[in-house]
Amino acid sequence: MPSDVPSVKGPDFSEPLGLQEFLDSYLRIGFQATNLGRAMDVVNKMLAWRLSDEPVAEEEAPEYRDPAVRASTRVNIFLGYTSNLITSGIRESILHLIKTRRVHALVTTAGGVEEDFIKCLAPTYVGDFAMDGAALHSKGHNRTGNLILPNKNYAAFQDWMLPILDTMHDEQEQQGKVWTPSRIINRLGKEINNEESVYYWCYKNNIPVFSPAITDGALGEMIYFHTHKRPGFIVDIAADMFAIETLSVTSKKAAMLTLGGGVSKHHIANAMYMRGGADFAVYINTAQEFDGCDSGARPDEAVSWGKIRPGAVDVVKVHADATIVFPLLVAATFARHHWEEKKNKNNKNEESSA
Repeated sequence: MPSDVPSVKGPDFSEPLGLQEFLDSYLRIGFQATNLGRAMDVVNKMLAWRLSDEPVAEEEAPEYRDPAVRASTRVNIFLGYTSNLITSGIRESILHLIKTRRVHALVTTAGGVEEDFIKCLAPTYVGDFAMDGAALHSKGHNRTGNLILPNKNYAAFQDWMLPILDTMHDEQEQQGKVWTPSRIINRLGKEINNEESVYYWCYKNNIPVFSPAITDGALGEMIYFHTHKRPGFIVDIAADMFAIETLSVTSKKAAMLTLGGGVSKHHIANAMYMRGGADFAVYINTAQEFDGCDSGARPDEAVSWGKIRPGAVDVVKVHADATIVFPLLVAATFARHHWEEKKNKNNKNEESSA
């Protein structure tokens, strides 16, 4: 056995363990714990890579003004996630990444957009997987896994959303405004004006949110209600395709970080194809590859399509529920970097003032 192959070893609880020491132990546990440990290493490499050793000041962070985008000296990280993760408490982990500008583009579905705004208007509740569907329906409640979303939440969303659609339609007709999914989400982030919203911070930090399936949810129903009353509202998905692929091809290095499968995973992978493949990739999902669906495909399948660069070593799939492992990944990587940078900055300020 080569000397650099690690032996299997789990965390030692005979002494108190700090969080970072505990997370570092995952790499040697085995099975999916080891894959999670590898994912932590890959994300840390994403965050550490830059063209030069000079630090990039926060005010110099890359801005994205559609359709023109410019490349960063760092890795551009494309984060994709399914709608149920915004419904869950993973929303707050994603919020941290946006507030601290740790990722550079988001891709999600309609539910991944609207549920963020709905939570600003009314809470989502923790229930149980075994709750009776008919009984919930009779009470005006909807179940997503073990989470409960009352109908009144969607009524509040409708009351908030429809007047904004009217205004946007006015701007289309009077000013020639072209609405794309990313521009709609940007506008809604501005309108919600709530610091608990992921998309408010996307608006504030100029981080684009791509949602090619934006009509597949309550947002689509709002567009339907609006169009039934006032036909002619147009959403241009081609312009967003241009924007995400331009961001991909102008990236010095590009990384895929995907939670779940479906459109949110493949839309990023497809954009990576245009630049010859991603340089880094971390998949977290529970899907299997045996039905041939892209949701469960392992990274090597993406290599065959040119969506991950041939020979790329910083790639891993974690077969796990993202609600369990993504907060651990964030704690070991994005949050760790954020607080270490703040600490170093504070130390430098103290030294310069001494």
